This record gives sequence, structure tokens and C-alpha cells, in this order.
Amino acid sequence: MSRQVRASSGAAYDLGYRVVWCPQYRCRVLGGRVKARLEELIRAKAAEHDGEIIALVVVSDHVHLFVPRPKYSPSYVAGQFKGFTSGHPARRAPAPALPACDAAPRSSFATSVGAVSAALEERREAYRRAKISIRYGEQSAQLKEIRADDPAGQGRWSFTSQQQTLRRLNKAFEAFFRRVKAGRTPGYPRFKGRGWFDTVTFVEGDGARWDSQPHHRGATFVRLHGIGQVRAHQHRPVRGRVKQIEVKREGSRWFVVVSCDDVPAVPLPATSREIGVDMGVVHFATASEPIAGVSDEHGHIPNPRHLTAAQEELAAAQRAYAATKRGSRRRRKAARKIGRVHRAVARRRADHAHKTALALVRNADVIVVEDLRIANMTKSPKARPDPEQAGVFLANGSAVKAALNKSILDAGWGVFLGILAHKAESAGRELILVNPANTSRTCPQCGHASGENRKVQADFACVACGYAANADVVGASNIKRAGLVLREAGAA
Repeated sequence: MSRQVRASSGAAYDLGYRVVWCPQYRCRVLGGRVKARLEELIRAKAAEHDGEIIALVVVSDHVHLFVPRPKYSPSYVAGQFKGFTSGHPARRAPAPALPACDAAPRSSFATSVGAVSAALEERREAYRRAKISIRYGEQSAQLKEIRADDPAGQGRWSFTSQQQTLRRLNKAFEAFFRRVKAGRTPGYPRFKGRGWFDTVTFVEGDGARWDSQPHHRGATFVRLHGIGQVRAHQHRPVRGRVKQIEVKREGSRWFVVVSCDDVPAVPLPATSREIGVDMGVVHFATASEPIAGVSDEHGHIPNPRHLTAAQEELAAAQRAYAATKRGSRRRRKAARKIGRVHRAVARRRADHAHKTALALVRNADVIVVEDLRIANMTKSPKARPDPEQAGVFLANGSAVKAALNKSILDAGWGVFLGILAHKAESAGRELILVNPANTSRTCPQCGHASGENRKVQADFACVACGYAANADVVGASNIKRAGLVLREAGAA
């Protein structure tokens, strides 16, 4: 309603606004004691603003009401009622209080497997309209009421899987507020289509059961609530107690990810070796000592550059995608091709990380690595405005930095370090993280640290004592020594 409309003594205004947003529960919510309570609040607000109600009709999803006296304009009255009837009943209304799903900030939402849009909409609209923050506990409580009212719809899905969906949304909001407090770019949680949500989480025994047919010969089955028995091709035995089951989709393939508790460790025989590892781009990593079957005689582990190797195939797939019409069948087929190339690159990268981590764990009792902040290392440089020309920017090396960032991400340091930590814990090895600052600029003989020691990327030459070696080998040696010092300090 336009704010330009002025109050008139001879006019009657029909004000209509939405009260409940969820289409599946409108008729049921706006009825009985909820309807009576809503009428009571509206009449109280009208009396507060010296208004006269001629007609009050509560229909399925809107409230059409009244004619005010000429003191107030229709837009003002509509705004007053929107804020009052949406925020007041759920938080500030006296008895009889409404259930949590009866007013707009507590409106019911339809949580389905693989969708958080309705729950996100509820949180966003509740704060935008009434400055009310909704938490996970409140939405989880609503979920019980929704399932009870809709046993043939929402009630037929697993309750724990729907809870996991709400927990996932809650994690996104916690991360958002954490970034806001830290002064970083926050990134408000977004609405995502079904193509962005490819994982469903179940709790073992409540919604899913692993190895649901243990007496079946030669096959493993997992039972999923609402789906039934699904055969799983088990590539290795499951150890420990199954605690959580995730069903994951990658393109046209489906995977079952089993998380276990009380997994027994399998210690490896002692080797009496300590190894420092320096991560790099020219070489994937450099060990302080050569590792048989993985590194060369200098300790360099080659960088396979999986994304670079697949660049031509990926570029061809992207050109084919760009030539298709939006929404066409050929466009969807071309998009699947791009996805297949990226998934193949990810699998090759993970395979290389597993094999390299396993070799390190088998050949050393103590492994020292850099505590890298990869997100900081791959940040783009800030723009440099030209002080003499408006709208013109100075060169900041963004092209070179973009190429370096691409090489760092292609190497997959984060994937490798995560896998190495898991394998080291399972094998009873000790993994030490050290600060990587100046590890490749410090002389391992005299201890002199200076940027002049490494004028070239590959070579190290100490300006104090003249010691010369490969820069990556020097970095690995310094990392090893720093890790052993931390270990001795911790033992003392």
C-alpha cells in the first residue's frame, strides 16, 4: 500500500497482509484458538491506536481487517500490525501463549531430505521482520510438531536425517557470526538448489543400519529409512562401532560414508627415523631424508599437477558447455561432462595424497610438517588505485599471484596434510606441526636467517658462512630440527 495515501474521514481501507508463510500448514495454523488469539491481538492494537474495526476476516494465509479513523494513514497502520502480530505472539504474548509454529517468526517450515531453504527463510524473515533470532533447538522442536501433523508427508522420513539438515544450517550460521566477529568477509548463508545438496546424514540404528543383512553371503546391505535395503560394494572391512552413515551423491554415482567410533589402532613397527617435510609447488614435497619408492635421492617428491594434466580435456568440455542453450538437454549433458573431469582430478589427487602419506608413515616414527594457512596463502592481492588518475589501478601482480594460487590449490596440500594426520594417528606415529616462517631462509649450519640467503627459488646460499644447497632440502632440514626442539620442550 502506498505511503502517499493519506487518511480520510470518508474512506474505508482494506488492509491485507500475510501471517503464516508455509503453504502446507496455513489452514491448520489459522484456526481454533490460534485464530481467536490473533483476533484478540489485532483488536488490542486497534484500540491502542484509536482505531475502529468494522470487519475482521481471517482466511487461509492472510488477515483482512479494519477501517481506522482518519488519524493514521493505511501504510502506517499496516506496518504497526505486521510487526505486532508477527513478533508479539511467539515471544511476548501473555497466556494463553501460542505454539511455536503459530506466528510468522515461528512459522512452520517443511524440512525435507536435502533441503534447508525453508528453515533458512524462517530465520531470515524472523530477524528481518521482528529482530528475533531463531536457534537450532527451536527449529528442532518445531520439527516434532510438523511430523506429528503430517505423518504421511514429513513424518515418513527419518527424524535424525532431518535434524542433521538443521544442524548443517546451524553450522553455517555459527560460521557466519564467527567471521563477523573476526572482522572477516562474513558470507551470509545462501539458498541452495537441490543440485548443491548431495549428502544426507543418518545415525546408525535411527534411520539407517549398516550391514542390515549380516547373514547374506558375498554382499553388504545398508538399510535406509523410507528407502529400504540398498546393496553397497564394500571396498574394505569396517572397523570399530558404526556411529554415523552418510549417503553421498557424486554425479550419477552414490556412495555410503561410514563414520566409526572405538576404532582400534594398528601400530606399525618402529623405524627410529625422524623426517621433516617441506611442502612446495615445483616439487609436491621435499623430505629431509630420501624415502625409498616415493622420492628421489635428494628427497624430492614429484608434483603430479593433476589439474594441469587435465586442462585440455576440461577446456574442451567448458567450450562445449558455453556453446549450448540455457536449459537445454545438451547443456545438462555438457555440465555433467565438466563434473566428471573435476571428479576424476579430485580422485587422482586424493590417491596421490594417500600413497604419499602412507609412505611417510611407514618410514618414520616422527613426522614434522609445516602448519600452513592455505587460505591466507592463496588470497588475491588488494587493488592499488592510481592516486593521479581516478578509476585507474596500478599493477599489483595479480596475474602472477593467480597462477601461483592455482598451483598451490592443484597440489592439494590441505588434502594431503589431513590424510597424513589420520594415518599417523592410526599407525601410532607422532605428527608435529611447526611454524613455517623463515624455514627456507635460515642456514642449517650457522643459523643465519636472511632473505638474501635465497635470492633464487631453487637455490640456497648463506651469505654468512657460504653454505649452499637446494632451498627445499634446507627447508625440510630446518622443519625437522624445529619439530624435534618442540618435542623435547614438550617432554621436559
